[in-house]
Amino acid sequence: MFSTTTKPYTSSTLISLSKISSISKPKSWNIQSSINHFSLGGLTTSSRNLSVSCSYSSENGSHFQRSSIQGGEAFFRGVLESMQSVYLNRNPTAKAILDLVHSVENNSLCYDHLAFRTFGVNGYGIDSLAQFFLDYGYTQRDELRFPGKKLRALWFSPPSDSFSDDGSGMNGPLPRIFISELLVDQMSPQTQEIIRKYTESSGNGQKYAALASSLGHLTWDTPLYSEFQQLARESEYAAWTLVNGHALNHVTISAHRLKTHLKDIKKLNRFLEESGFRLNSEGGVLKVSPDGLLQQSSTVADSISFQFSDGITESVPCSYIEFAERLVLPQYENLPHTEIKEFHRRDGFEVASADKIFESTSKEQVSRAGA
Repeated sequence: MFSTTTKPYTSSTLISLSKISSISKPKSWNIQSSINHFSLGGLTTSSRNLSVSCSYSSENGSHFQRSSIQGGEAFFRGVLESMQSVYLNRNPTAKAILDLVHSVENNSLCYDHLAFRTFGVNGYGIDSLAQFFLDYGYTQRDELRFPGKKLRALWFSPPSDSFSDDGSGMNGPLPRIFISELLVDQMSPQTQEIIRKYTESSGNGQKYAALASSLGHLTWDTPLYSEFQQLARESEYAAWTLVNGHALNHVTISAHRLKTHLKDIKKLNRFLEESGFRLNSEGGVLKVSPDGLLQQSSTVADSISFQFSDGITESVPCSYIEFAERLVLPQYENLPHTEIKEFHRRDGFEVASADKIFESTSKEQVSRAGA
């Protein structure tokens, strides 16, 4: 089992507010500087509004118009930065990989998507997180179903500045959002009882899922170890969500937007493995969609010590990092390389590949991290 030096955490704050990332945009990718600048007492950043109207290309090349939106871009990106800060503090493998890729790419990196897990009960499902992104211009897209895991998911496309090539990380093109939920009603009575117990203990916590994610809090009470074990026996997804809550499950590097040879995801995978990182081997390291246009891989999740409410401290799976290369759609393959934009590439997600990516937090894969 991969172990870290991170101290055990409970439902209390994982990091002090003074260490949450800056809402102002960093001049370069430097996670340390972004962690140290935030002050709850007064935000010194200037606020500028985001007002956009754009057309979006679907997989078949057709376009539809998204309605104009308005919102505080600095605030929105600040929330994403804070989510990322919690994620990086808890997942040293993700931070090490981002630092490594940034060093090769000269601080140029874009995110393909961010992913979250939820409980589909008592208002704690997809909608609890989706509303935040919808309020800032995102558009709901396709539903995906995972019958074997008793999950459903929705993904959301960002507003038009996702097509910009400026900026890096959370200050670059806005990522897609992928939110899944456990179909709690399909679980055993024992598992349902545990999940409902904790979501009900949260009161109105479902209204503050994005806030909980950005602060590193659980909105419900710290669980018992025996309850975690019960959920883990039936669904590792359920057990993960019980102890991680609304934390970022993973961020995904957009491989094709890299500038060096690493833009080829096969070369990126080889580079990471040669650098000592373990990749999720479920279904093969490289997960390829049937049309061959979406290629994905991911690391094995880190682990962290978690102190349960009965005083037991055990290692539990945390988060991981994913990589995605979206190839150019056939109807655009003759375009000059310099004219290729994100909407010319394969969009969306693939159920079979995503199903294997979910395994990055499974006991079988996580146990490989310490091998």
